[in-house]
Amino acid sequence: MNTATVDNKVKRVVTNIRNLPTPPIVFHQIEKVINNPEVSAGQVAAVLSEDPAMSVKVLKLTNSAFYGLSREIDSVKQAVVIVGLEAIKNLVLSASVLDMFKGKNIDQEFQEKFWRHSLATAVCSRIVAQKARRRGLVDPESAFSAGLLHDIGKIVISCFLPKEYSLFKQERQINQSDLDYEIEEQVLDYNHAQIGGYLAAHWKLPGKLGDTVAFHHHPQLGKQEDPLVYIVHIGNYLAKKTFYNENEEYLVGSLESKVREYMQVSDEDLAEYSEVLREEYLKAETFMQMMGIT
Repeated sequence: MNTATVDNKVKRVVTNIRNLPTPPIVFHQIEKVINNPEVSAGQVAAVLSEDPAMSVKVLKLTNSAFYGLSREIDSVKQAVVIVGLEAIKNLVLSASVLDMFKGKNIDQEFQEKFWRHSLATAVCSRIVAQKARRRGLVDPESAFSAGLLHDIGKIVISCFLPKEYSLFKQERQINQSDLDYEIEEQVLDYNHAQIGGYLAAHWKLPGKLGDTVAFHHHPQLGKQEDPLVYIVHIGNYLAKKTFYNENEEYLVGSLESKVREYMQVSDEDLAEYSEVLREEYLKAETFMQMMGIT
């Protein structure tokens, strides 16, 4: 099946889903004001104050061990000043996505494993953005959000496409050698990355974020060369390699050589990122609580 046919099929599948959640209004409002170079912390706080529940989540996350602040922040305006506009925007996006899919009537074991891996990928992507030799090109908080969302197509399939999910699970029980996206392509003619990429566009998320979701398995195929998709590819690989047990080794896959070359990462770098990931993941407990998996 050619690319255009797959794209049309993916578009049809997503647009035909009933009750597909959408990001809350506050996310798009925050993105709009943050894109204004003249914006102040007070203006961002004012937008957030219109959604008290989101304000509480942002404060909770800002005060979590993940950010390691030396004192407690008690206002959204303070949070904006201390962690920065980009971090606030990505915290709102992360909290929004967790809310949209939390508690859906799906396989609980799948949901827990899904969010744990998504969070590990997010944490690792943030680490790579902070430490990679090409640092400075990607904001670490944007890398975190992209990592958290990279597999969002999987949860769409499991929540809203039960027949397709059942086909996938049947084939997965038989096939213990191929990766998830390869099995999806065999039984559905599309994969979760394509579903997620279209969903990101449907939600009007930033273009780089959508491209990263769509091409996280094959960064070199992205529409534009961008380090974000390479960073999330590494984050996804290391999250599996670090936390999957020996019975799941076949799901880890490999790191594409072009990714190593583009990001200039050595085996020593990867080992270091993995060690830091183990430490940082433990600090992300607040995210897990919001996911309802602790």
